[in-house]
Amino acid sequence: MPDYGHDLRFGTFITPSNANPQAPVALAQLSEQLGFDLATFQDHPYQAAFLDAWTLMSWVAARTDRIHISGNVLNLPLRPPAVLARAAISLDLLSGGRFELGLGAGAFWDAVASLGVPKLTPGQSVTALSEGIDVIRGIWDTENRSPLHLNGEHYSVHGAKRGPQAAHRIPIVLGALKPRMLKMIGTKADGWLPSLAYLQPGDFGRGNEVIDAAADAAGRRPDEIRRWANINGVFSSGAGFLQGSPPQWAEQLAELALTDGLSTMVLASDDPRMMQVFAEEVIPAVRETVATERARRGTAPAPGRSAAALSRRAPGIDYDAIPASLRPRVIEPGDFGYAAVKSTYMRGGQPGAVIQATTAEEVSEAIAFATTQDVPLGIRSGGHGISGRSTNDGGIVIDLSRMNTIEIVDEAERLVRIGPGARWQDVAAKLAERGWALTSGDYGGVGVGGLATAGGVGFFAREHGLTIDHIESVDVVTATGERVTASRDENADLFWAMRGAGANFGIATSFLFRVAEVGEIGFAMLSYAVDDVPAFLSAWGDLVERSPREVTSSLHFGSPRSGVQQGMAVIVVDSDDTTHVSDILQEFAGLAPMIDAKAHMTTYDVVIANAADTPHQGSGEPVSRSALVEHITPELARAAARLLASGGSSFLQFRAVGGAVSDVADDATAYAHRSAGFAVAAFGASDATIDPGWADIRAESIGAYLSFESGTAEARIDDAFPPATLARLRGIKGRWDPTNVFRDNFNI
Repeated sequence: MPDYGHDLRFGTFITPSNANPQAPVALAQLSEQLGFDLATFQDHPYQAAFLDAWTLMSWVAARTDRIHISGNVLNLPLRPPAVLARAAISLDLLSGGRFELGLGAGAFWDAVASLGVPKLTPGQSVTALSEGIDVIRGIWDTENRSPLHLNGEHYSVHGAKRGPQAAHRIPIVLGALKPRMLKMIGTKADGWLPSLAYLQPGDFGRGNEVIDAAADAAGRRPDEIRRWANINGVFSSGAGFLQGSPPQWAEQLAELALTDGLSTMVLASDDPRMMQVFAEEVIPAVRETVATERARRGTAPAPGRSAAALSRRAPGIDYDAIPASLRPRVIEPGDFGYAAVKSTYMRGGQPGAVIQATTAEEVSEAIAFATTQDVPLGIRSGGHGISGRSTNDGGIVIDLSRMNTIEIVDEAERLVRIGPGARWQDVAAKLAERGWALTSGDYGGVGVGGLATAGGVGFFAREHGLTIDHIESVDVVTATGERVTASRDENADLFWAMRGAGANFGIATSFLFRVAEVGEIGFAMLSYAVDDVPAFLSAWGDLVERSPREVTSSLHFGSPRSGVQQGMAVIVVDSDDTTHVSDILQEFAGLAPMIDAKAHMTTYDVVIANAADTPHQGSGEPVSRSALVEHITPELARAAARLLASGGSSFLQFRAVGGAVSDVADDATAYAHRSAGFAVAAFGASDATIDPGWADIRAESIGAYLSFESGTAEARIDDAFPPATLARLRGIKGRWDPTNVFRDNFNI
């Protein structure tokens, strides 16, 4: 019989006795201390002498750090599958991905029925288990965003919400002996868990044959299914199966692994001494024997992906050529977690491989691999970029979200090194510990890398400038995989280009920022009923320009409601003087009749802590337009009013810049339009609906801010960069990326 090539795992099977409630917990903790991989528990809710298995597993998960936890096996008739599915996700999330779902069709039916559950025949219980698995997997299927509907003989769900996503792909392992159950394992389970004490010689191999045939018929590979077994015996001087010395146990278990594919061995014992001997003498010997024999035979390790997952691989990518060091970092279309990484905040995608690099070295390796593949390449930090260019269809994405460190380098100089995958709300929280802040965008879920290579227009723009104005140096992996540092003194041309057009030149792997001291601030959100949009917009723009620099504001218009156009101003006052803040806000409050007002003294980290920890699930193509203007002129105000009235834009935003932004010379960075007083952004349903009204706004602009642009036409590049800036950028591009590796993001 086959050796399926699975890595060996060892577990314990602990009796959930409640005579001493902490005793099973202590045995689970001992299992972890001894190096076991799993702690498993019986599930017999009708037994008054037992702890409830689910409660016990939850408690054990909280009292351990490493060991995986499973029922052995959970009694499905007493646990509604939809609720069980959600409970499994919860325990997996709370434990950090340490839960595995062992299931059984039910036994001891008189006892089960005594708890009020309808008594099923053996055939009915198998059907019910099959339906239950479908419900559980349906709840777990977060790639499918439609409600779950299943109509079964025993279990039905009608519009159940799916998710949330678990911490890892939870395997479903079935306790089974009879052919119909074995066939179900081959069809839809991840593991087989019999107790060897209930098997006759040869039964394990015969069971494998049934499972393998069913797997083949279902289009699965037999090695997708891990073979477990509960084992019990005694250490003695005997010669029977698991009746002898530890070396004899090791020899017998190794034989089962090599001939029948047993790879998860679960010791059924509550004896601490036996657990210790097994861990110290049996497990190492089994591992050594199996490893030696596999090496001699040339046994290939079990593939980490199912046949279904492999079938979803994208054409044009040589997956076998992915460096071994990167393979654990790669998420493919059929992998667990793909739904969380395939799309951006605004744009849907179906990349063929997402490489979640964790170091600059891995980024270099990823570039080296990607440049050998004739597919699109996207680079992602937080995935919030409006254009959505950090995903693609069928290509490769280098995802930097795990490179998210925030390190204080020099406290006296307020120098902080930040990874590109850090999110701005996490950065703000870390800096707030020292009374510091770094100007950023206005949404905490944005990744540092994208914003810090494009500009960085945010709540402190007029007081502290753009985010790029605070960069002291940036570490970059170039198109050739070379790792360099760019600063005013080192690779100065690259440093200039990375601040405003960085997506064209390389992958930033860390930034050194000089941050500011920022204490309490005033923060307000004022909603208005606007009956004259041009007059209101002009008055707001004039007030912003007249305000001291510590005042930065943005203005937002949505679609009219019940014929009333509403506007919302967000105001930040970088001052802890409550009287001064109040005076400023009073001026803004007088711009138009108020609908709602929220204002308070707070700190920047609280303001920016506005992002949920949920994966991006954008769909389709975003449609947005961006412009930079020097002033809110009457012509601009009227154009904005016409765009809103036409329905061409569902969201129109004006953000104040100027102030400290304009203190920097136009040619100091690749972000060149320093004279702009406002950044304008509009979102619409399609190019056809937004562009006619946008044309008049664009006519009033001096340029564009690409972070809020979705259009990829060459004219957008001309809008973003004046001729002299663009010429300089193209010269630098020729030196650092002559083959145009980095082209899928506003390519110059």
